[in-house]
Amino acid sequence: MNRLTMAVAAAASALTFSTAAFAGDQYIDETGFAVSGYDVVAYFDLEMKPVGQTQTPGVPGNADITAEYNGATFAFSTEENRDKFVADPARYAPQYDGHCAYGVAKGGKVPANPNLWRIVDDKLYLNITDVVVGFWEEDIPGNINLSEGNWVSIEGEAASESTIPKFTSEAPNT
Repeated sequence: MNRLTMAVAAAASALTFSTAAFAGDQYIDETGFAVSGYDVVAYFDLEMKPVGQTQTPGVPGNADITAEYNGATFAFSTEENRDKFVADPARYAPQYDGHCAYGVAKGGKVPANPNLWRIVDDKLYLNITDVVVGFWEEDIPGNINLSEGNWVSIEGEAASESTIPKFTSEAPNT
């Protein structure tokens, strides 16, 4: 193996290990559950409203139907949804460890409301308030691009400990 190949392999290994070491924590609110106890798989079956319209509310999970991922407990409305999540959690877990997508676009970790959601390119994004949703929806692709660029540097920071404004979770059901 020549020096260039060894250097590239070493750099790739270092990047892989450092990325895993700096993975951020999932946002957890007062419910003690990721996404405030809402079923992340269910979003993919809900009717998504056009940009500018209020989304269909999320589906509350059940405290007895759960799975662990990224250091957090996720609740599901059905065992089938839990099984889908367990088979491929990265597909269903919200982007940015459940933090507000627009907040990440602006460079920080803030909480996200599970009823302010949108699926883009088969990925779940959450936002914090109706006003923020308006800003995010003005340029969804541009804001995702900013978020992806910012996430690299803030992912390893501690999860937000703030309360979601003007929101009380109806989930999980018991």
